[in-house]
Amino acid sequence: MEKIKNRIAIIGCGNIGSAIAEGLLDSKIITPNKLILTKRNLATLQKFNERGVVLTNDNVEAVRKSSIILLAVTPQKLDSVLDEIKDVINPKKHIILSVITGADISEFKDKIGSSTPVVRVMPNTAIAIKESMTCISANKEDLASLKVAEMIFNTVGKTAIISEDLMGPATALVACGIAFFLRAIRAAGQGGTEIGFHAEDAIKMAAQTAKGAASLLANGGFHPEREIDKVTTPQGLTITGLNQMEHHGFSSAMITGIVSSAKRAETIFKKNKE
Repeated sequence: MEKIKNRIAIIGCGNIGSAIAEGLLDSKIITPNKLILTKRNLATLQKFNERGVVLTNDNVEAVRKSSIILLAVTPQKLDSVLDEIKDVINPKKHIILSVITGADISEFKDKIGSSTPVVRVMPNTAIAIKESMTCISANKEDLASLKVAEMIFNTVGKTAIISEDLMGPATALVACGIAFFLRAIRAAGQGGTEIGFHAEDAIKMAAQTAKGAASLLANGGFHPEREIDKVTTPQGLTITGLNQMEHHGFSSAMITGIVSSAKRAETIFKKNKE
């Protein structure tokens, strides 16, 4: 795999920024000394320092020394960070990648100039183990930069290029979705404990079963119901359990949760600016 020669700066290296950094390093697409991480409290990033990554709390200096700028700050801090770095942004040198929920490409263009390439990226925390589902979007004039983002994030999972108006829904399904599926696995583990397994064993068994179920779809591309039908027999155990779950709103609860998160994603940045 060809390494990225340009230096990448991750501005605001919290949970998602750190997960991205770990995934990039483990994929070996970039050498540690080509990666710059910024955060106010650098003490929480010392594990990266031990791997040879450059750490700093100077966002301006990080931008000056890098070509690919990945913004991972909270929506509340976006405006102040853009004000801080806009004077050192060079449209001919820099590509801006944003993982900030609800911040439209136009918000960046208005602040740092319309000629600066901006790509919205929505990964999830499984990027730390190179298993992210990452959605990517850019304007037509920035397609070359979109391809750069796609190349980078394909090394840490799978990517999907979508229109920008779907980034809010993508946040709910992909980023929040990690928590939704983890909660389902926790519930399965609790059920396993109730029927006789030790808690640690139940979670391990539930997690591996969930991984297997996901792999059946990811590798084969079949509809979930096709795989469900293979283990569902007349008057059998599986259909008994499935029907009980549906009676208690399992599918409805998942759908409602995703839709609610998507609606919240569309308003969170605007509310934080008010």
